[in-house]
Amino acid sequence: MADTRLKTKLAQGQFFVVPGVQDMIAAVTADRVGFDIVYGTGYWLTASAYGLPDAGIASYTQMLDRMATLVRTSKAAVIADADTGYGGLLNVHHTVRGYEAAGVSAIQLEDQEFPKKCGHTPYKRLIPLEDMVAKIKVAVAARKDMLIIARTDARQSEGMDGALRRLEAYAKAGADILFPEAMTSQEEMRAACTAFDKPVMANMANGGLTPILKGSELADIGYAFAIYPSQTSLVAVAAMEAALRALKDHGDADRAGLPVFDFKTFCAMIGFEDVWAFEEKWGKSR
Repeated sequence: MADTRLKTKLAQGQFFVVPGVQDMIAAVTADRVGFDIVYGTGYWLTASAYGLPDAGIASYTQMLDRMATLVRTSKAAVIADADTGYGGLLNVHHTVRGYEAAGVSAIQLEDQEFPKKCGHTPYKRLIPLEDMVAKIKVAVAARKDMLIIARTDARQSEGMDGALRRLEAYAKAGADILFPEAMTSQEEMRAACTAFDKPVMANMANGGLTPILKGSELADIGYAFAIYPSQTSLVAVAAMEAALRALKDHGDADRAGLPVFDFKTFCAMIGFEDVWAFEEKWGKSR
């Protein structure tokens, strides 16, 4: 049975926020905080697992493994970044089937050439509109219950008119959610939201091209929800660098003055209590 929480939230029509998850520590932390939907970010899952840039280098097999691991680890419904579908139409069909079998609730496909680039970096190149329309149609035909998110990266190369024209075609092709990437102003963001009667999502990528707004502002603009793909990663990197500099320069782990999460609590979050219960039950029988 597919996870219906994302569909339910969209049907309720109330704006919501979705944190990006770069690894399984972030996944269990999001569970602890109480998020019921998380975003499997291609950029940060690739960076955390392989130390590689989001440039189409990680393969479908590698990313499927990461998304499947996230679904197994998290208690939340998972929105999964699937880049371009990892190739042509047959690859898209295979990707949709694989991600849905892994338990993903929604799959995000974009209209860049393969291999893709991060949406907030230069040198992006798009496939023809009709080719992306075909990908969306294949994805819709391949899925059972999973939602299809159509992302366009056209704003930087084809302007706002080109981005809206593409999104309209993707909506007609059957996409459930529209994703106008790298909008550069609130006016553009509002134009993307008011042009369609389907849910439109925002990407609040720290350091990217899109203005970072509060949730209330995004709701007022007309977005259905927003993802925050980089927040946990960049906060974690800042904290790690500060702690490591204090350790390197002073040999003092406490010098950075950062909060340290309770180790016993983290053990419980990651599942050690089940391990200890197993040992208590079966360890004495050896």
